[in-house]
Amino acid sequence: MRLNLSGDKMNTTALINEVVSLPVEERTLVVESLLQSLNQPKSEIDNKWSVIATKRLEELRSGKVKAIDGKQVFNKIWHRLEK
Repeated sequence: MRLNLSGDKMNTTALINEVVSLPVEERTLVVESLLQSLNQPKSEIDNKWSVIATKRLEELRSGKVKAIDGKQVFNKIWHRLEK
């Protein structure tokens, strides 16, 4: 059973309508929460990858490393494979 803000029962359509009426920032929080509930990290590998990804993002933002255009990366890979 779902309850709306006034404590009444709420069906899925009413819930969606309620969420859609929220400001964009609050809808974003709802979406992020729902996605996290569907794709929860369950393994040690996921946790390790999260640490690595966070470190890489920090390095990129700090200027310690620079981004390389994806097209350039794939061109280099294709060039190596053609040899």
